[in-house]
Parts: sequence; structure tokens; C-alpha cells
Amino acid sequence: MTILPGGRRRAALALALSGVLALTATACGDDGGGGGDKGTEGSGKGKITFWDNNGGVRTDVWKEIIADFEKANPDIDVEYVGIASKEVQSKYDTAIQGDGLPDVGGIGAAMLAGIAAQNALEPLDARIEGSALKGRLNAGMVASVKSAGGQGKLFTVPTSASNGVLYYRTDLFEAAGLQAPTTWSKFYTAAEKLTAPDRNRFGYTIRGGAGSIAQALDAMYGQSGITSFWNGDRTTVNDPKNVAALEKYAGLFKRTTPAADVNNDFTKMVAQWDSGQIGMLNHNLGSYQDHVKALGTEKFRGIPHPTLDDGTRVQVSNPVDGLGLFSSSTNKAAAWKFIEFAASHASNSKWNRSAGAIPANTEAARDPWLQEAEPTKLGAEVLFSGSATIVELPYYLPDWNTISKAENEPGFQKVLLGTSTAKEFLDHLAEQLNTAQAEWKQQNP
Repeated sequence: MTILPGGRRRAALALALSGVLALTATACGDDGGGGGDKGTEGSGKGKITFWDNNGGVRTDVWKEIIADFEKANPDIDVEYVGIASKEVQSKYDTAIQGDGLPDVGGIGAAMLAGIAAQNALEPLDARIEGSALKGRLNAGMVASVKSAGGQGKLFTVPTSASNGVLYYRTDLFEAAGLQAPTTWSKFYTAAEKLTAPDRNRFGYTIRGGAGSIAQALDAMYGQSGITSFWNGDRTTVNDPKNVAALEKYAGLFKRTTPAADVNNDFTKMVAQWDSGQIGMLNHNLGSYQDHVKALGTEKFRGIPHPTLDDGTRVQVSNPVDGLGLFSSSTNKAAAWKFIEFAASHASNSKWNRSAGAIPANTEAARDPWLQEAEPTKLGAEVLFSGSATIVELPYYLPDWNTISKAENEPGFQKVLLGTSTAKEFLDHLAEQLNTAQAEWKQQNP
């Protein structure tokens, strides 16, 4: 099964919530086949399968952690399967329907509710209570994934949080006599001044391909100053202030950005910025190490997203990443050992240092490297100091990941290309979100 269109996917998830949909996913461990929905604890030994939800990007560090785990647990063998982030939701949906779920998988908060609603994940609250992880996980991240799951339960062990980052080329800014783009007005001034199409120089690179909606939302709410995603049960995405903000932001396309941006996902966008003469890039902490490898630390900085001119900072929430234990696993004991190990101080620090992300393990978050990576340090300060208003995205909606990606990314491309208006796009997005919210409220009175 591929990702269902909104209405059919909502119907399927409603069935799952009411217990009518029978799922028969099996695990990939070697302690016995079958297993059905409930799975079994198993022997705590043997083989388990782990799906990395950012395969190819984080493969190397996961293989290091797996090697460390297998050395400490010689009676457990972990099969690593790397899945590209843009494919992972459809892979999970297919596996739920087709008897192919792993024992453990990486699951970001944006897709958590949709998977949990299909009864595919084991609640982990009790396991945490009896674990060495108790009291060692960031309380805010725990609360975030509990909320994202939509049922008030902990369906993943949080491992990391990212944050929106504005990367800018300090060498280009200095040469042009520009101030750091700490406000939106300075951002737009720099985008214009650094653009010279005849020399293939552009002030900014905009994300028009996969993953574009979250970046557009961040730019919208950051400029409009609107501090809540909902006004009652109606979304604020199509508020006139957000419409105006998106018009201004999308208006950068092809004027101060490369034309190729319309199809660029984050890997292409990052590679283009690292190798070219582009002034600014919006991404998250995950690409920091890529920039260091390409540019060193002298030619760029990564700072939190711009503020309004009065210093007000509004940004949308970034999904917390985590590890889930699938209910169909026939070796849950071994799978849980792996999750505990991966979320422990040493492993969580190693993974987040490689990714440039903010650790969920509170001991790892105190390690010295966090202070040495400026974007991560600044991002952590914004997230936890209270200096920003965070607009919480509705990750708890089972349809959120589909609505905010596959169903509306082509619509945003039309806005960039000028074949649709920002208002038309946001009105359509709002209609879908309001419907999804009403259905969720009906199912969760």
C-alpha cells in the first residue's frame, strides 16, 4: 500500500482507531515467525531488525552504534536497513499491511500519530519506568512525542531534536558590507544585494521539492508573528498575515534564488549551497557537519531563524526524532535492549554529535561538543531558554505527515511558478487541516 490520499487514509486510520482494522504484521527477528499484532517478548537473544529513517545520511554513525551494541551484547545480532527519509512513511504503511515491520524503527514525530493509530507501536511508558533511561530523557522532548502520538502514550523513546537554522556565508556578507541576517528585514536586504544572476550568484536558496512545506510554514509564522496554529478549531495557516508572508517569501524564487530550487529537496539544496556562491540557506541542524566538511568553519555561520524588527522570535516546532518498538516484534526484549543502548549517554551523544542535533539524553546534552558546535548551541538556547514562541504543529493528526508533504508540496511548487496564488494554496491547505482536526476531535472527544 502506498500513502493513501487524505480521505481514504483518514478512513483507514479511523478503522484502526476503533479496532475494526485487523493488522497482521510480523517481525523480522529469528526467535519465531508469525507473532501477529501482539508479538512476544522472545528470548532477548538472536536477531532483530532496525530501520533507520534517514538511511544514507546517518548510516555510518548507526553502524558504529550497532557495532558497539553487538560487542556489549554478543548474543544479539542487529540487521541494519537504511531507508531514505522521503520514503520511510510509505515503507511503514506498506509494512503494516504486508507483514513486514521491523523490530525497531526510527520514527519522527511528524509521522508518529499515523503509525500509532494503526496499533503498530508498543507503548513504552512502563518500559521506561523500569529502565536506566528513567529520569535521563529531556522532559520537553518526552512531552512532545507523547503529544505527537495522539493518545497520551509514549510510542517512541526520543533521541534528538533539531531546530530551524539560517546558514549564511560570512565571507560573502563581509565582502558585501552586510550585517548578519538576524532579522527578516536584514534577510530580505541580503537576498537582494547578494544576487548577481549573470555571475551565477544568488542571495538565497529556497526549498521547492520534498520537505518544502515545513520550511514555508516556518518562514510564514516567523514573519507574521502569529503564535498559534489554531484559533479554536480553525487553523491560522490562511490568516491574511500568513498569506502576505508567504507571498513575500515565495516571491524570492528565481529573482534571488536559482531556478533549480523548484525541485530541490534538502540534499540537493545543501549540496548546491555548499558548492556554490549562494548567500543563505534555511535548513536544520542536521546539515551542519556537511557545511563544515565543504566550507570549514570560517566561511559560514548557522544562527536561529530571523526575528521581527522588534526582536520577537516566532518559529514552528521541529519534530523530535525517536526510536519505536513495533508491537508485532517477536523479540521485544532484545529490541528494547537496543533502544536502551541507543538512547544511553554514550550512544546518544555519538549520534547527535554526528548529526549536529540536540540530544534527548540529559547527560549527553551536557557533553562539551555541544558548546563547540555553534548552531547546535544556539538552537538549544532558543528551544529551552523561552526566548522564542514556538508554534506547535499538529503532529497528533494521523493525516499530518501526508497533508504537509505529498498532498501539498506540488501546490507549493505552483505558487513558486506563479500558476497559483499563495492565498489559493493556503486556503486549500487550511480546508484539509480543518477537516482532519474535526475528524480527530470526533474520534477523541
